[in-house]
Amino acid sequence: MTQSHPKPDYDVLIVGAGFSGIFLLYQLRKLGYKCKIYETAPDLGGVWHWNTYPGARVDTESFIYQLSIPEAWKDWDWKERFPSRDELQAYFQHLGKVLDIKKDVEFETRVVGAQFDRDSALWKVKTEDGKIATSRFFLPCVGTSTKRYVPDFPGLETFQGDVYHSSAWPREGVNVKGKKAAVIGTGSSGVQIIQEWAKEADTLTVFQRTPNLALPMGQETYTAEDQAHIRSRYPQVFEDRAKTFSGNLEDFLPTKLFDASPAEREALFEANWKKGGFSFILDNHSDILLDEKANRELYNFWAKKTRQRIVDPRKKDLLAPLEPFHALGAKRSSLEQDYFEQFNRLNVDIVNLREVKIAEVQPTGIATSDGNLYPVDVIAVATGFDAVTGPITNMGLINTDGKPLVEEWKDGVHTYLGMTSHGYPNMFFIYGAHGPTALSNGPVSIELQGQWVIDAIQKIDKGGLSYVEPTAEAEQKWKELVNQITDMTLLPKVDSWYMGANIPGKKREHLNFPGGLALYEQQCRQALEAWEGFKTV
Repeated sequence: MTQSHPKPDYDVLIVGAGFSGIFLLYQLRKLGYKCKIYETAPDLGGVWHWNTYPGARVDTESFIYQLSIPEAWKDWDWKERFPSRDELQAYFQHLGKVLDIKKDVEFETRVVGAQFDRDSALWKVKTEDGKIATSRFFLPCVGTSTKRYVPDFPGLETFQGDVYHSSAWPREGVNVKGKKAAVIGTGSSGVQIIQEWAKEADTLTVFQRTPNLALPMGQETYTAEDQAHIRSRYPQVFEDRAKTFSGNLEDFLPTKLFDASPAEREALFEANWKKGGFSFILDNHSDILLDEKANRELYNFWAKKTRQRIVDPRKKDLLAPLEPFHALGAKRSSLEQDYFEQFNRLNVDIVNLREVKIAEVQPTGIATSDGNLYPVDVIAVATGFDAVTGPITNMGLINTDGKPLVEEWKDGVHTYLGMTSHGYPNMFFIYGAHGPTALSNGPVSIELQGQWVIDAIQKIDKGGLSYVEPTAEAEQKWKELVNQITDMTLLPKVDSWYMGANIPGKKREHLNFPGGLALYEQQCRQALEAWEGFKTV
């Protein structure tokens, strides 16, 4: 006799209205599921709603950084090779319209608690306004970069000027004309802010701990002919991007770097450098992220090219040192347009946080441990996020035994397939821990995971199941696979947010699946065939 369960408010409750949430809502709704998205922001776009800092743009080419749903691309033209935040916002408005998304989104709704009840086989999801909703499936699509990190700078609260974190930027912008500005941090948002502020501020002081091994963007504006040509290739492009290691169109060569002669290596490096984007890393020999000597060749070329652009010898050594701090590509490189040239300006200086520390922020400036005071009117804090795990552990998720996820993951992340977690039946998360996430082109791994989740939900229903849940053993094996592959690479040798190493007290561990999209999909599909690694109820 089958047990009858109370009727839920929704079949599927999704958290987040970025790429993942929109893809899942659209596809599941078409299959007849009653869906709802809860979104903290007042509009669509996920991280692209919040990214309003100067110069914000994506570092993946527009024509592959989009959903492959025909309704989404058939009447849409990209203006630039690497679109700005404004263009991405317009794209999300377009998605909202052509896919009719907004009717099923509750905006300005923050999830503060969620737990699965085994008796009713339902999720109970609580929002900040005290409302509780039930659903059969719970799909957190909260991305990697929503939980901002601000280091504990002594005296920051005494500062009389303005302070902005790159992820909480005033929508009307910040005017730095005639002002003394500072940027703390040189990750991707730091690089983009510096490129803009250097041209406007009276003075700009950059506080850098680690040089960004930024690569030339190779930005282009598309003509009408370019756009028509790009669109004619779309079906093939979407097929091709899903077959590569990272979901970009370039892929690693089957050869090793030292199989090529010095002249051949130089020619390849030069050609990739001219192409722009991530070609310099992705369209290269297969061992550049595995072999330190091969990677050093790559770094030497990068340093030679970059140092030519910087005039001052001190700045040259700080921005593009002859001895690398880490392997190129093992920490996220940014794409830049004229970043290094900004340091040739007389109004731009750089402080090396490896030699001195920020001692305190005073009412009118930033004091360093060597006794210097840098007068400042406005500070951009570009210190990033508690990335990959922060967003999902920040939602008040509690397992079926009553233990919060944030507690469970203190000693290390455990997932199965990078989409499920023991103690959280019928929960599937996208673009999170142990998936291809930060090592992939977002929309491609999102569609790959999203389609798997859709197929899993349908399989649960066709099989008459109440719920599925990964076993602790399957999680252990998955983690071992993630660690085994990552340990073959240069990634663990570097303190980066890929490894959770940017947050004090966070466990340093592998957070992404680094085996490429094909291997990842093969593993996930194999598991789905007979629910391998899952307990089915």
